[in-house]
Amino acid sequence: MPKTLLVAADIDRSFFARAQTDDRFAIVHKPVRTEDELAAIIGDAQILVTRAYNKVTRRVIDAAPRLELIAQGTSGIDNIDSDAARERGIAIINLPGANANAVAELVIGFMIAMTRTVPFYTREVAQGRFERDDCATRHELRHYALGIIGHGQVGSRVARLARAFGMRVRAHDPYISDFGESERVDSLAELIAKSDILTLHVPLSAETRRMIDVSTMKHGSYLINASRGEVLDQSAALDALQSGQLAGLALDVFDPEPPAGGFPDDPRLILTPHIGGCSFECKVDIGAMLYERIAGFYRTNRTDRTDRS
Repeated sequence: MPKTLLVAADIDRSFFARAQTDDRFAIVHKPVRTEDELAAIIGDAQILVTRAYNKVTRRVIDAAPRLELIAQGTSGIDNIDSDAARERGIAIINLPGANANAVAELVIGFMIAMTRTVPFYTREVAQGRFERDDCATRHELRHYALGIIGHGQVGSRVARLARAFGMRVRAHDPYISDFGESERVDSLAELIAKSDILTLHVPLSAETRRMIDVSTMKHGSYLINASRGEVLDQSAALDALQSGQLAGLALDVFDPEPPAGGFPDDPRLILTPHIGGCSFECKVDIGAMLYERIAGFYRTNRTDRTDRS
């Protein structure tokens, strides 16, 4: 008897091309967005495929008496009630690193856009002003010291790309021993205080929630958050931008998400709707990897899950 595999998220056809030819699984594809919708359809599912926007709460898990595996198509799993799953003996699979290159490229793009004031000049030209200020006030990336908080799959990829631009790369991560060519900084406070550009790449946990004291950042520095909105005190970061302590702020993630609005109309502020992992290549990779992880679990009964992004 094939296992009922409910795909409750938008997953690339690379997943279905593999899963639908595997007679161990009976595929049900019903993408939903809300907790109510998911609780209503989960029924007899034994395997649940999700993305970060699917809220797999205790209520959802309780509505699935046969559920034995949750396969998450992202690295983070903070949308899943892990305690409720553990109590039921439900395994969780995630995909650390599947979106690493896509997120890292966006982060590098943020760095260039902020340091070269691209949003400001876009507005100027659109409004009919074609003037440049003193080029000596603009620097190439090699001028800046980059601080990376979280040197896992995404953070280490950012580091590799940044070094290609000639940046000095320093990183803090108490859970990583191999920093490659990045300079290891054991003191989080030191990294925050001495970085020209600071970028966040940590999973959301009690330890990382609002972990950054923006007031201790270098005056005129730049801050990027492409991890989880809750790791940053968003209001404090916006205040720091307003005061001039931050020269630029780029947010791809928010607290809450989606945000309630109220952002200033400021060309030093870059906002994107959690598109870090949104690329064609990333979607294809995630689809293929999800199937391989699910199939592998039923071959070995191992999840090999990691919460480090």
